[in-house]
Amino acid sequence: MTDRIQEMLDYYVVRKEHHKYRQPECDKYRYAVKYSEEGLSDLERSVRRLKDVLDEETPVVLPGEKIVFMRTVSTLPEIFTGDEFDEIKKEHYIHEQGKLCNVCPDYTLLFCGFKAKREEIEKRIAGFEASGDSEKADYERALLETVKTMQDYIHRYADEAAGVGNNYAAQMLTKLETDAPETFAEALQFLRIVQYGLWCSFNYHNGWGRFDQYMYPYYEKDIKEGRLDKAAALELLEEFFLSLNKDSELYTGMQQGDNGQSMMLGGLNPDGSESFNELSDLCLQASLELKLIDPKINLRVNKNTPLSEYIRGTELTKVGIGFPQYSNDDVVLAALRRWGYDEKDIYNYTVAACWEFIIPGYGTDIVNVNGMSFTKCVVESMKRINEFATFEELLEDVRKEIYAESERLMATASNVYMEPAPLMSLIMNGPVERGYDITKGGKYNNYGFHGTGIATAVDSLASIRRYVYEDGRLGKDEILSILDADFEGHEELLNELRYEGPKFGNDQDDVDELAVKLLDWFADALEGHRNDMGGIFRAGTGSAMYYIWQSEHLQATPDGRRKGEQFAANYSPSIFTRLEGPFSIIKSFAKPHLERVCNGGPLTIELSDTMFRNEEAVEKTAGFVKTFIDLGGHQMQINAVNRETLLDAQKHPEAHKNLIVRVWGWSGYFVELDECYQNQVIKRMELVV
Repeated sequence: MTDRIQEMLDYYVVRKEHHKYRQPECDKYRYAVKYSEEGLSDLERSVRRLKDVLDEETPVVLPGEKIVFMRTVSTLPEIFTGDEFDEIKKEHYIHEQGKLCNVCPDYTLLFCGFKAKREEIEKRIAGFEASGDSEKADYERALLETVKTMQDYIHRYADEAAGVGNNYAAQMLTKLETDAPETFAEALQFLRIVQYGLWCSFNYHNGWGRFDQYMYPYYEKDIKEGRLDKAAALELLEEFFLSLNKDSELYTGMQQGDNGQSMMLGGLNPDGSESFNELSDLCLQASLELKLIDPKINLRVNKNTPLSEYIRGTELTKVGIGFPQYSNDDVVLAALRRWGYDEKDIYNYTVAACWEFIIPGYGTDIVNVNGMSFTKCVVESMKRINEFATFEELLEDVRKEIYAESERLMATASNVYMEPAPLMSLIMNGPVERGYDITKGGKYNNYGFHGTGIATAVDSLASIRRYVYEDGRLGKDEILSILDADFEGHEELLNELRYEGPKFGNDQDDVDELAVKLLDWFADALEGHRNDMGGIFRAGTGSAMYYIWQSEHLQATPDGRRKGEQFAANYSPSIFTRLEGPFSIIKSFAKPHLERVCNGGPLTIELSDTMFRNEEAVEKTAGFVKTFIDLGGHQMQINAVNRETLLDAQKHPEAHKNLIVRVWGWSGYFVELDECYQNQVIKRMELVV
């Protein structure tokens, strides 16, 4: 890391001096009333919001910066009043906040430059007018206004850069106001501008996609023509990464850090060759040196990926930032192919915001439309346990519950409303050329359901089978009474069920087979169904925030979980489980048919930070990850944690401001998390390889 980057790191991340430019929080409905009084359509409101927000923004350029743009407006405005949005909700399903989110655009669609994009739009306007399609012509005019708004703001930033004597930034911005980026530095700055515009448009959780692939031509050209060497390229890359952390606390998310800035590196090409390149490695190096929560690095791997690449990834895990996250091409490509994605698209897959798989520029899949609780299904069947003479009968009832819950979820996920997203539409393939907004649908419009509490459900069923149906130690009425009492007066049994009962993750075929069944039934329940956008429903093993939401009011379960105790995050062993060891976990969790439940959701494991004490230990951990992938695991993420450090951070947050942990599909600063999320991370088991 150069002295210049270290100085910027101290300024923006350690001291956060740039916060002095932040405007105070203000009314989020400050424009909505005016838009309503003017009778503007939702498209007109979306276009106006971007202009109004950028008019509020204050350009800030530091003298030595090469990549600029940072937010000063603290509160993004809504385009509808509260009453108006309540009316919309009466008629529509609202996903998250009613904005287009959790997608990955194709940034290269704007790499032609804003001048060329305007000319392209103007031609379409003329064409639609000639054919008498005024509605489509009006939509294209909205796009044209959006481009003009972006150009005007770039011009303001160029003037500010010149005003503070930063001629490097001023000249670059003056060029990018109209022309296409030609160098690596220009392309990085252009990406920052586009992302800035998306966030000011209130389109959040926009992934970076396969950054190392679409940016490599700029990098390669600069290296070949002598404009850059690797050291200079790394410095630029680190400044770009730093720029993604300037405003991260202003981004919409469940918690600080949950902002969707995921970046995918590597992966198989259609001919079977590897795409991991010199820029991919520089991205790992930049992340390793900066130790920041953004961008969140993902690595695409497969059964032929060399151990050296896993070692490189593990070196990043070692510094305690909770990534990279690994995705297995052998499983994911098969899943996407099975789900009907075009062969030409699947090799370009990435993750959306956290870990759900999506095609950049083509996918408007709602990848986290809802969550299906396996544990809830088991609890519902348990209420009727007296009706079942055999465990197999109980299990069949659980299958019916999974089907019924899946049907309910599919029925609710329809008639979705999202605000128009004109800027995002310009960097998605297809819709704008036909004169409509990307929120009306893209090439892929599939809906993804998370599957939560899988380990709790499996462990509960295994305990019922052993203690009720096999050895008869507990009667049916007795177990119901004990659960209703939340184990009060049965503490010895509680401890036995928690720590000695059969558990998913100990490589026991009879227990693991229950997980195979539950996940297969989930996939079966969704298969063949279509949503109202023409897409399919995808089953997944992720949890997102549902591991808290779906557990906090759920009664005690037969695995020794008390009422309200949380499920494990994502696809992981129960948080109070004692297991044989980490290799037993990966053997168990690789057994299900994961290509059928591949909406996303990694095996998430906490390892003690002492595991990474030397090169041999790093190589051993890298081999551990490789083994899971070789066994057919679909995704994995590892948290390097120290329980004592986390506990001290709760008591003395001021001493641990830069302590980073992986939460579910993202990393955040531990002391900025709500206590319930902090406690869940602390409870997760630390394993020793």
